[in-house]
Amino acid sequence: MRIIILLFIFLFNSRPLIAQNDAFILGMTLGGAEINENQLPGVLNEHYQYPTEEEITYYHQKGFRLITIPFKWERVQKSLGGDLDYVEIGEIRKVVSWAAKRNMQVILCMNNAGRYRKYGVEYIVGSLAVSRQDFADCWNKLANAFAGYDNIYGYNLMAEPHDMQAFDWQTSAQWAINSIRLADKRSRIIISGNNYAAPETWYDYSDQLKYLKDPQDKLVYNAHCYFDFDYSGKYLFSYDQNQAWDSTGIQRAMPFAQWLKQNNKKGIVGQFGVPDNDARWLNIMDKFLQYLKTENIAAVYSSSGKKLSGNIVSSYPLAGIERPQIKTLQSYVSGSVIAQQPIQKTEKNVITTDAKIKPPLPLSEPSDPPSFFLFLPGTTLLPEPNGGLYKPVLKSTTREKVTREAKYRNP
Repeated sequence: MRIIILLFIFLFNSRPLIAQNDAFILGMTLGGAEINENQLPGVLNEHYQYPTEEEITYYHQKGFRLITIPFKWERVQKSLGGDLDYVEIGEIRKVVSWAAKRNMQVILCMNNAGRYRKYGVEYIVGSLAVSRQDFADCWNKLANAFAGYDNIYGYNLMAEPHDMQAFDWQTSAQWAINSIRLADKRSRIIISGNNYAAPETWYDYSDQLKYLKDPQDKLVYNAHCYFDFDYSGKYLFSYDQNQAWDSTGIQRAMPFAQWLKQNNKKGIVGQFGVPDNDARWLNIMDKFLQYLKTENIAAVYSSSGKKLSGNIVSSYPLAGIERPQIKTLQSYVSGSVIAQQPIQKTEKNVITTDAKIKPPLPLSEPSDPPSFFLFLPGTTLLPEPNGGLYKPVLKSTTREKVTREAKYRNP
């Protein structure tokens, strides 16, 4: 029997699953422009603000070469289908230019959870009030506005879509992909998973995203991973009350990592973070980053920066004192790589105001994932008591789906 098991392992080991990820990259989110969602559009530098050059300089000095700039759709485009707001785009361009001077790349991220607020009411993308044409229109105009910047790493279409009801997320994402490629054929397009981009329920809610099509083949799939009990990233309770353990991060990220391998896709964990009140959280983050680095899955730390320095998850100095998270993060920045090869500019295809963005072709039906994964020598295994074969959450018509209890996060 033992010989049969060893032979089985050898056969699997000879044909490993490989995701097409780039080399490991660790970045930082500079928050502030996405906050106070109850004040929309709000007053710039009162209700919200974009990162300052001081913040860019701080993280550059710490070794980071990739940053995410989150923003609200309602602020950059105050009227659906209308022009982008000149002041808002100018603020974002300043940040992108500061980053470019320091050889830092930028992800532009729409933080709207799959919605747009009009007259105080949120409407889901794909509904009559906020159509997919509206969503595609905004992204086409954003791509036109930023395609000329060589340091745009990618466009994150939507942070944490969830509860999309009948307006499936994958179809809306395909509309946006098509519209961006009319303006920018170079940059990556980042697709967040459904159900708050939860990696632990990726097969249940985001498996169908593998059927998205990009003519430039530069899609990157994005999961968000926090380690507290309710997955919210607020860390309202202590380490022990959260029932956390050393490999909580690995366990939660593993279904996403295996999905990337199974489907030969590129991935990024676009949000993760730990509080500064217990050193044991740093140990979880350390093991989590070790795992992502082994899998060549990029990662971007959660919302930080001066505006959010009071948040326990922030990595920005508070009252001039450095946060404990930064040292752990820096140990991985030195090993992260961003390709420095010259970027070949391509001619932009700009959609005119009279042109219509064509709807995408129907997506194929998703198939169920395998019932289990066999871990081979040299791969990451969970320690006891959760060791051995890791069984991901599967689709089933006989059980109730597991969903996140966490609501959309506000810094």
